[in-house]
Parts: sequence; C-alpha cells; structure tokens
Amino acid sequence: MRWINVVTTGLPSPLNRLHPLVGQALIRRGFSTREAAKAFLDPKEYNPTQAGDLPGLAAAATRIEWALRLRQPICVWGDFDVDGQMGTTILYQTLKAMSAEVSYYIPMRSRESHGLNIPRLQEFIDQGIRLVITCDTGITCTEAVEYARSRGVDVVITDHHDLPSALPQAIVIATPRLLPEVHPLASLSGAGIAYKLAEELLRRQSGEINVRPIDLLDITALGLITDLVPLIGDTRYLVQKGLKALRTTKRIGIQVMMELAELDPENLTEEHVSFVLGPRLNSLGRLGDARPAVELLTTQDMGRARQLATQLENYNAQRQLLTSQVIQAAEAQLRADPSLLSHPILVLANQSWPAGVTGIAAVRLAERYHRPVILFSAPKGAIVRGSARSVPGINITQAIAAQSELVMKYGGHAMAAGLALAPENLTPFIKGLSKSVEQLAGNATPEEPSLRIDAWLDLPEVHVDLATALEKLAPYGAGNERLILASRNLVLHSATSVGRNKEHHKLVVSDSVGNAQQVFWWNGGNEILPEGKFDLAYTLRAVDWRGSRQMQMELIDFRPADEKAQEITRRHLEIVDLRGKDRTEAFDSLPSGALIWAEAEERNRIAGFDRNSMTASKALAIWTIPPSPEELQTVLEIVKPQMLFLVGAHAPAETIDVFMERLTGLLKYAIKHHQGHVTYNELAAGTGQRIITVQRGLGWLIARGNIILMREEEGKLWVEAGATAQLPAGATRLWSEIQSLLAEAAAYHKHFLQADPDSIVSRPQ
Repeated sequence: MRWINVVTTGLPSPLNRLHPLVGQALIRRGFSTREAAKAFLDPKEYNPTQAGDLPGLAAAATRIEWALRLRQPICVWGDFDVDGQMGTTILYQTLKAMSAEVSYYIPMRSRESHGLNIPRLQEFIDQGIRLVITCDTGITCTEAVEYARSRGVDVVITDHHDLPSALPQAIVIATPRLLPEVHPLASLSGAGIAYKLAEELLRRQSGEINVRPIDLLDITALGLITDLVPLIGDTRYLVQKGLKALRTTKRIGIQVMMELAELDPENLTEEHVSFVLGPRLNSLGRLGDARPAVELLTTQDMGRARQLATQLENYNAQRQLLTSQVIQAAEAQLRADPSLLSHPILVLANQSWPAGVTGIAAVRLAERYHRPVILFSAPKGAIVRGSARSVPGINITQAIAAQSELVMKYGGHAMAAGLALAPENLTPFIKGLSKSVEQLAGNATPEEPSLRIDAWLDLPEVHVDLATALEKLAPYGAGNERLILASRNLVLHSATSVGRNKEHHKLVVSDSVGNAQQVFWWNGGNEILPEGKFDLAYTLRAVDWRGSRQMQMELIDFRPADEKAQEITRRHLEIVDLRGKDRTEAFDSLPSGALIWAEAEERNRIAGFDRNSMTASKALAIWTIPPSPEELQTVLEIVKPQMLFLVGAHAPAETIDVFMERLTGLLKYAIKHHQGHVTYNELAAGTGQRIITVQRGLGWLIARGNIILMREEEGKLWVEAGATAQLPAGATRLWSEIQSLLAEAAAYHKHFLQADPDSIVSRPQ
C-alpha cells in the first residue's frame, strides 16, 4: 500500500483559532468560512433542511393523512438490515401515536430476500390493508407494486437505493436519489427518510401526540450510522443530535443492549454504534427474523426487552463464527484456484454458505483483494442469492443491471447490492459480469491501494490534548473520515493480546530516544507484528476512562522504515483427516510418539496433553475439539508439527449446567488440594473452554456467593469456598453471556467436524 502525504496550504484567518490539523481538515472538506465550519462542528449552528424539500415526501405525508382520516389499515413494509429496522420502527411508532390502524412487516432474508413480494402482499391485502408504506426498500419492486394497484391498494415507496431504469408505478415515491449530490438531504438513508416523513406528519398534526421528532432521533442515528451513508449535510446533523439522544435514551431495549454489551451510555460514539450495537441488531436479519427488533425498540416491558436483547447477543455470536467460516472457505477456494484472482471481480459460490453473512464476508474480501466481490449462497436446486460489495470507481449495481436479463431480482447502490437468480444462470451471469466490470473500470489495471497521511508527528507531539482537539470533527464516517497520522522510525517494545478471544493487540512502541506510546491494533491478534524499525500510521481518539480523559492510538498500517518488502514463508504441514472414525480406530492410526491434545475429562482418560502442556513435536493429534480457532493457532505455533491428525473424538460439555458443574468441581479441588490456588489457564484446559468463558463462569459463582475470590494476580487466582446466596443483580447478565460463549464454542465444534481440513488449520484473518 502506497502512503500519500496530504498537502494543505495555510489556514484562512476565520479558522486560525482551531488546532491546525482540525482547520486543515475542515478546509479539505470544503468548510473554509467561519460560519460553515461552525455549522459543521456544532449542530446548534446548523440550519436543518425542511422535510418538504425531499422529493415526494410532502405527497407521501398527504396520502398518509388521507388514510388516517378514512381509518384505512396501513402496513409499514421494511427491510431486514439495521437501517430498515430503524426506519420501520420510526414510522410504526409515529403512526401508532397518531392512532392509525397500523401494522408492520419485515421479510425473512433466507426465504424472501429484499423488497415487496407478491405472496405475502396478497395475504395482507386479503386481511384488509389499504395502504403500504415501504421503508428502505421497494424502488425496484415493479411487479409487486402493479399487483397492489390491481387490488386497489396504494403503495408509498420511501427508499434511498439506486433508481432502476423504470420506476414502479407507486402512488408516491419519496427518495433523495432525485436530488443533486450536493443537496443537504441527498445522503439520507432509509431511516433518515422515515425520520423526515415522521417529522412532516407530526408538524401537520394539531392535536396532542405522545411522540415528538426528538424522540425518534436515537434510532434515526442508529440507522444512518450503520448504513454507512456519507455524514454530510442533514445526515451529519441528525447523527450528531441522535448520538446525544442515544446517550440518554428512554428505550429500555437499547438500555439493556448497552448493558449486555458493557457500553457506557455517557461515552457512546459512532464507533460503538458501528461495531457493537449495529452488528447485534443486524444479526437478527442475517440469521433469523428481524421483526423482533421493532418490538425491542418499542416495548415498555423490561423482562421482554431483556429476553430480546439476549437473543441478539446469541445471534451476534453465531454471526461472528459463521462469517469467519465463510471467509476461510472463500480463501480455501482461492488457494485451490488462484486464477480466480486474475478477474476484475471476485465471484465465489458455495451451497452451504448462509446468505445472511455473505455480505459481511464480501466486505472483508473486497478490502483484502481491492476489487469488487460477490459471494453467492447456492443451495442445490434452489434460488441462488448473492451479496455484492465494491470498491471506489466501480458501481456494482450498475454492473449487475447490465446482466438484468439473467437476474430475477436485484437492488442496491454503487458500493453494495443484493441479487437473486436461477441456478442455471449463475455461470453465464459471472461471465457477463466480468465484462461489465472491465468496461466500468475502463479496462485499466486497478491502482495500488493508497493511504492518505494527514500529518507526520513525532511521538511527543501525540498527546491527549491533540486527541481532544480532533474530537471536534466527530462523528466520523463516510465523507468525514478520521485523520490518519503517522510517525517514523519506531520499534516495537511489547505486544499483548487482548479481547474476548484475544483477537486484538495492545502494542507499546517507542522512538529512538525512548519516547513510548501505547497503540491498539483492533482485529490484529492473528497478524504478523512489525519487526525492526518501522513507520506507523494510526488514528487518535479521546476516551473517558474511570473519570479521566485519555488518548487512544489505533493502528491503521505500518511499513518497514527502509520500505523494503518483507518476505513471509509458510511452513508445509501435512494433514491427516481421522474425523468420523471410531475412537479406537482413530487412536490406533496415530503414529508412535504423536502428541495427543486432549482436555477436560478426556485428558486423563487417554493420557493426553492439554494446551498448557504442549511442547514441540513432529506429530500432533487434535483429540479434543478446541473451543475456537485462536486456541488451535496458539497450540500449532507452540508444537510446530509437520503432521497434524484431525480426530475430534471428544467435544467438551456445551450445556451451561454441565460446564458450571465441572468448573465448580475444579475450583473445589483447588481449594481442597492446593490451598485454593489455580490459574485461568488450568480452568480453561480443565473445562475445554476459552478463558473468557471461565472468567464469566467464575464471576457468576462469585456473584452468587458460592466462591470467594481472595486474590488475583496475572492470571493466578486464590479462592475460598463461600455460602450459597440469593441470585444478585447482574448475575443474570453473566449467565446469558456464558450461554452465548458456550454457543460459540458449540458452533465451532460443529464446524471442526464438517469443514474442509485446510480451512480448519488456516490462520484466521
């Protein structure tokens, strides 16, 4: 990746009171006057655009008012991503408060895909629905809209996706796609349009209504941020106001989500929405039914909110694992057929890939290979469903539209799309699509990806005051990216793995005179660390930690200081697959001297070795299935085998009751025989689970009073027996977390027994 230095001229006098880096960033973003800069930085200084300026919105509000006067039953038809969920909730909550006879529907991704579908539409019309309002969907649903018209039912479409060549004959279409790109409403997402429509409806009402536009800002921000629309104009304004509303939200569903995710509402940022709250809500639509999201956001029942939020936690854990599996399987296909990378677009298919996670996996692959990606879920004999993600310069929806005669259904925008086609059309579609992408790219070789460096700093210049100054530019997102800073000639002082699954790195880097800084490398837990002297590119964030303002550096990239490429060689590993064989037969197939990895009750049964007893060996047999890929990679790096035997004859207990019973037994044994001394590593190996699962289990026992933690020091514990107590506040959350963690391990156990051997051993990306 090429690093490009950004050059900025001196600051105009109206901006010279700002930190130079902030002022320069504002100039590059086009805010060179004092008034424009103030409006960008402070929502109180911004003049929001009237809702009626959005094409079709006033007419949509008029048709809805007519339905309210005539008491016509209304159905809000949304989409299953977070943007669609939020927009559906906004309109449903608003119309409900206006005493409308209103229901809502969100299709099932796995069965119905995006948009209006005639069979379900027919059911609603048969039940008496007279008006359908789409949210974040519908702009390509020509046939379904025509069917509704034939039944005397009006459709109001609100959508922000790319317009097809011919628009559906809906009674009203409200979309920002008819505006110039520079218009302040042009970047609104589905939730943003829904908010503006609700704002207009509420403005027109004269009576007392228990919903105000300000009450809808929290979920509007959730939709706008997660849909990755440019944070400019009214979109940025709504996100600024919405984040403030989220920090004090009265929605108990969101409150419980934050509690389970261990988020501090007071310090909530757009990053927490993007990487914590958003994925949890998205997992509903990807792996199940997204409709409960509306209930979660509108319920006043704390018990129901907690039940639904716990369901989201479980779905999210499953989504993370399935995404990892799809990426690994895709990488295995590329290793088997490297010629696939010679095409301008990467198209892969697999009959077992869950359609709900192919989009996330496609994002990762597009970032890695710097080209558009389409991943197809192609069950045998069934409709093939694809998720497409693109790179700047290639409008993927336009490329798909060029093959529309082969496609049953498609929709999206320049950077992302979804589509469905008959299985017999997959091969000709791929051939035609490659030609379309070549034409869009001008048959040019893709440019090497580049990284824009906003400023080079010495480490002493990187401090909390600078981070605080840069926070004025937040919220960050498309159209307002975080500044990328860089420092030269650093060395790595230390590296520590952190995170639930050790998926992140906490680095300490220093310069030639000993100045040191701590740097977080998110999702870098399995990446190769820098060696020797290197240049570091990073971003800064100001965070509040235990009441004090602190600076957080986050790694973006690094390169050798001398800019010479480093060669990385991979050791050859022979894999012998013994999965599914009889235990005795599998055991007899192992060579003499093989190191057998066995944990929990199985270790003593077959005289195996747990993860804490590993040494170098030419042959390693995986007898007990590890709880996650991270434990497997750690053991492989210690043992460095030349031959690996996949057995999987034993899976540790996956039910919470059995796990807690075994964990309690190990602790009692430590109390009786070792004066209460034990380590997290020993407890993890003794249960066959991850350290994080053991930590949560121990936390639950301590919360109940069964165990007393006397001392904890660098993974070492000293415990004593306690007395059984009443279930205290907070223990329920721990119990739910343990269930989720065990479910993740159970899903990996299943994957281990079914997946391609190479994908099991491949280093997680």
